[in-house]
Amino acid sequence: MLAQAMSGVALVLALAQPSLARQSQPEATGTIAVQQLPNEAQQTLERIEAGGPFPYDKDGARFGNYERILPQQQRGYYREYTVKSAKSRNRGAKRIVCGGDQRAANDCYYTDDHYNSFKRITK
Repeated sequence: MLAQAMSGVALVLALAQPSLARQSQPEATGTIAVQQLPNEAQQTLERIEAGGPFPYDKDGARFGNYERILPQQQRGYYREYTVKSAKSRNRGAKRIVCGGDQRAANDCYYTDDHYNSFKRITK
């Protein structure tokens, strides 16, 4: 009973102050070197640096960072690109998200679980 009351208090606090709830969400953790990326992700990064062509219409679309896992930036800073997966009939779960100057690809992140976690790509 005490545990229920305590969880109710925590819920009320989280609803009253959304910033407290957001603090418990995961952040972009860890890094991954370009050479450690799957071959398909390396090819996607090369396409980004070349300015295309991209295999999917949604490649280069604005990524809203609604999960708030990546560092907060102004709206429109991040763009997302699909990492092709031979086993998937649709776009699959793998993406590269880059911020800033897209062709420089200096602020890019890799996710293989559809935005649940990210690793910053290092060169």
